[in-house]
Amino acid sequence: MGKVNSYKDLQIWQRSIELCNAIYQLSSRFPKEEMYGITNQMRRCSVSIPSNIAEGFGRSNKSYINFLHISRGSLYELDTQLTLVKKLSLSRDEETIVSVEQEISEIGKMINSFINTLKENDK
Repeated sequence: MGKVNSYKDLQIWQRSIELCNAIYQLSSRFPKEEMYGITNQMRRCSVSIPSNIAEGFGRSNKSYINFLHISRGSLYELDTQLTLVKKLSLSRDEETIVSVEQEISEIGKMINSFINTLKENDK
């Protein structure tokens, strides 16, 4: 990876933005009665993932690690909500759900790796 001048240069942020986009597209096809339920909740936590990556950028490593933990928590919350979407049969778009699940797993690994890197750099 080249020089990082902005959080927008981070692959983890870019992929989180794409995940958020996928969640908005997927949830737009949920039943209308879920608009203020799981649809809203999934959208909010998907937005939280890249937002906390961005908010922590440029802070001390210790502070940034805290923001990454929040981002990771939102990612796990989103994963749980996706499980509920499947259990409740709120979407028939199995291909997108599988793709989103895979992306959640990959972004989780990226966040963990980034946290470990920042911890190493802080020693």
